[in-house]
Amino acid sequence: MVESINTKVEYAGKGTSFLGLGEYGNILIGDKGFEFFNTRNVNDYIQIPWEEVDIVVASILFKGKYIPRFAVVTKKNGTYSFASKEPKVVLARIRDHIGNERVLRSLSAFQVTKNGLSALLKRLKK
Repeated sequence: MVESINTKVEYAGKGTSFLGLGEYGNILIGDKGFEFFNTRNVNDYIQIPWEEVDIVVASILFKGKYIPRFAVVTKKNGTYSFASKEPKVVLARIRDHIGNERVLRSLSAFQVTKNGLSALLKRLKK
């Protein structure tokens, strides 16, 4: 059995991890870090201490009314994508621990397309 890194749990709820195929489990946010435990396989878990979290990027649609997923970017181990039943509550708890300036909004589809086209035009001009 895996031990939690948290001593106090501030939020516990259902969520999905998008590391590979989508896996259903429980998201725990506590005083020491962010945790995801798979409901089917006990040995399949993700534990990220708050010191290791670099930024959190949230995909926000319809002017903040719908948040389909968010990604936790770590300093060493890459990016972990998650979805939650209550993403606004999850992001608020994360913001309490890492600060408001490190919770960011992801680029919209229009912004990604515009950046890609401008980069393509710059390459073609060279």
